[in-house]
Amino acid sequence: MARIIFISGGVRSGKSQLAERLAIDLAHYHGKQLHYIATAQPSDKEMMLRIKHHQKQRQESGKQWMTWEQSRKVHQLATHFSSNDIILLDCITTLLNNEFFYENRWSNYEFQQQIYEKLVQGITELSSKVDTLILVSNDIFHDVISDEPLVRVYGKMLGRLHQKIVALADEAYLVDAGCLIQMKGGEPI
Repeated sequence: MARIIFISGGVRSGKSQLAERLAIDLAHYHGKQLHYIATAQPSDKEMMLRIKHHQKQRQESGKQWMTWEQSRKVHQLATHFSSNDIILLDCITTLLNNEFFYENRWSNYEFQQQIYEKLVQGITELSSKVDTLILVSNDIFHDVISDEPLVRVYGKMLGRLHQKIVALADEAYLVDAGCLIQMKGGEPI
């Protein structure tokens, strides 16, 4: 089973840049291949700019990244990887969003369970194949969650998913106001 590293933080906190640097360092130190699973879809102008920014960061790193555009069903990629690979999956929040809103059944409890199980399965399958799996996600839990039913259900699902990922992870970090906070395991980055 792979080393699993979870990195969360607020929007624009620097979590993705930190995750990329960590993946590069691990790949260099252990002689592994870098892979990036991009879950974002170019849905509007702001998302297009964010995608281009992340692509530019990886290109400017000077390292060879194999990028996989996979907005849903990440478990389908597992067969493409081996113990020689380090995967950075960015990000869980977007992946949940893509799965959650693919069908308009968000209020159905059984559907919510299926999505949760599908995402945990995807993470488990990926981690069973690779050397290291780095998972990035947004921390949305410092704000008051809206009374809007859709927002409440989504927030609860993301919180539950974060708890499961941290339970599976060897290391977990929070990026807050540009500061890295170690939450679980490992040596400070």
